[in-house]
Amino acid sequence: MDEDSADHCAAPDRTTAPAPRSGPPYADCVLCQEPTEYAASTPGITLCPVCEWQEAQRSACSG
Repeated sequence: MDEDSADHCAAPDRTTAPAPRSGPPYADCVLCQEPTEYAASTPGITLCPVCEWQEAQRSACSG
């Protein structure tokens, strides 16, 4: 196995803060109040990526 092929599994560099979002005002998550990927004008319940993933896990396990 070539050593360069293992580079894709390396952990990303987390030493820099993420860039601030530019664009429309984003809606807050209804569960944790963190900004979401959705515009503030999006109708319905808006969840941040973390809460969206946790909700999907709960739904998948509930049968």
